[in-house]
Amino acid sequence: MNLSLSLPALFALSFLVMFVLIMGRYFLIAGIFHLYFYVWKRDYWRARKLHADKKYNKGQFRREIKWSLITALIFSFTGALMLLVWKEGYTKVYRDNSYPLWWSVISLPVFFFLHETYYYWVHRFMHHPGVFKHVHQVHHESHIPSPWTAFSFHPLEALLQAIIIPLIVILIPIHLHALIFLFTCMTLSSVINHLGIEIYPGWFAKYPMGRLLIGATHHGLHHKQFKYNFGLYFTFWDRWGGTESPIYHKKFDELTQKRSA
Repeated sequence: MNLSLSLPALFALSFLVMFVLIMGRYFLIAGIFHLYFYVWKRDYWRARKLHADKKYNKGQFRREIKWSLITALIFSFTGALMLLVWKEGYTKVYRDNSYPLWWSVISLPVFFFLHETYYYWVHRFMHHPGVFKHVHQVHHESHIPSPWTAFSFHPLEALLQAIIIPLIVILIPIHLHALIFLFTCMTLSSVINHLGIEIYPGWFAKYPMGRLLIGATHHGLHHKQFKYNFGLYFTFWDRWGGTESPIYHKKFDELTQKRSA
C-alpha cells in the first residue's frame, strides 16, 4: 500500500480493499456451501435438514445478500479504520517476533473467549422486546437459515458486531496471521451455523470439542425457538447461562442418526 497517499485517499483505498476481501470471502464460503449442500448433494443431505418440512420464503436469498452487502460496507468501514489505527501504531497487532511463540498460540483462545462473551451478552440484549424489532429482527426474518444468512444483519446489528475486534486489538497483542485466521473462522463458523443442515457426525458430540462447538442444529434451533442458544462459536455460555435449548441434544442425535437415500 502506498503510504504517501493523503489520509482520506488511504482510508478510501483501505475501505475498498477490505470490502473486496470481506465480500469475496463471504461469496466464496457461502457459495461453496450452497452449491454443495443445496445443489450438488441436495438429496444426500436432505435427511440432515433441521427444517425438512418447510421451504424458504420467496426471495429470501436475494434479501439476505442485500443485507449482507450493507453489512460488508459497515465491516469494511471499521476494518479500514482499524488498518489506519494499526499503521499509526495504536493497536497491539504485530508481524514480527515481538512476543514469544507461546503467546501466539494462547492469544487465539483468548480472542475467541472475549469475542464469544461479548457476542453472547449482546445477542441476549438484542432479543429484548424493545430492542429486537429495531436491531435483530432483520436477521430473524430468515426463519429457515441458509448459508447466505451468515451476514444478513440490520446495520445497527452489523455495527454492534463490527466494533468488538478493533477494541480487542487495541488492548491485547495478536499476530497478524492469527488475526487473519480469526476472521476466516468467523465467516466459516457463521456459514456452517446457518446452513440448516447438520454436517457434524453423531460421534463428534461425544468428545469435549464436539460438545463445545456450535453447529447448524444448535443455531438453527435459535432461529426456531428464539429464546435459546445465543452463542457464536461455542456452547459454554449457553450452558452457564441456562439458555441452551432443552431439546438440542435430542435433536442433534435425531439428525445425525438419519441416513439419506
